Amino acid sequence: MIILGEKYTFTELELQRLYKKFSTIEKIVYKDEEPKDVIAKIEKSIEDKTFIIVLNTKAKVDDEIIKYLTNLKFNIQYATLKIISIEHFLEKYLFKCYIPEDNSDLHYLGDIKGLNSFQKFQKRIVDIVSIVGLFLLFLIVKPFVKMKVKEQSPGGLYFKQLRVGLGNKEFECIKFRSMYKHDSDSHVKTAIKNDNRIFPFGETMRQTRIDEIPQVFNMIKGEISLIGPRAEWNKLVCEYENEIPFYNQRHIVKPGITGWAQVMFVQGRSKEDTRQKLMYDLYYIKHWSLWLDIIVIYKTILVVLGRKGI
Repeated sequence: MIILGEKYTFTELELQRLYKKFSTIEKIVYKDEEPKDVIAKIEKSIEDKTFIIVLNTKAKVDDEIIKYLTNLKFNIQYATLKIISIEHFLEKYLFKCYIPEDNSDLHYLGDIKGLNSFQKFQKRIVDIVSIVGLFLLFLIVKPFVKMKVKEQSPGGLYFKQLRVGLGNKEFECIKFRSMYKHDSDSHVKTAIKNDNRIFPFGETMRQTRIDEIPQVFNMIKGEISLIGPRAEWNKLVCEYENEIPFYNQRHIVKPGITGWAQVMFVQGRSKEDTRQKLMYDLYYIKHWSLWLDIIVIYKTILVVLGRKGI
């Protein structure tokens, strides 16, 4: 595989995934380079059996390079060669939608649309079935959770916080409390690894996602779905929207207890982490299907069994 240009910077995790699909990955920079030198590098890579060229282009591409790439398509010797844009490559091979770092070229936003009536009906059926299972699970684990919370961190069993859901509408999200002190005044940041605000059993609940189970009551109210973009704290949403103006595109569907971004990306708080998670959220919205939901459920089970939560 040849990556031509530097428009999008691949993460280490993405490169690891790509190396499982492609035996070789070569990055070729064309900006400020002589066209003949760039063409020579491409030709060498093609000779080494590289059969896909990713146009990761932002700066103007020299006419000579464009002509060369165009003629490749008509060369029988390279009949299996694929030339693909970075936008299509990310969706096909990494299952995320491209978002520009500088808020330019936002035409892709036109492809992100909410679910139609039939799709909403399908998701609601999945939610209703899930509600039954989650409510039974809630009844089973609640006595044990209550005992452990009381033992390690006396206080309320539940943690409630305003989150942003469908149509930017706020709702009160309910979870099992996992921190020693967790209120709107003291909670000025999200949880991190080895957070000293989290008591021992709270850490276990976060790793196994047990703390999420009470959100079944939010599902009953229709405020969230089993699967969808993560419902974020309203204060964080304001912060994210200031950093990424189109962040609220993710609110055209209901948030979920679990979601595509949550199982595909290591969670973080930086602007770049937020942009990466949004790419996965937008892919989920654009390509939603029952099969995709099944994949999310399967990956969520793997995450829970692997205790990969924060």
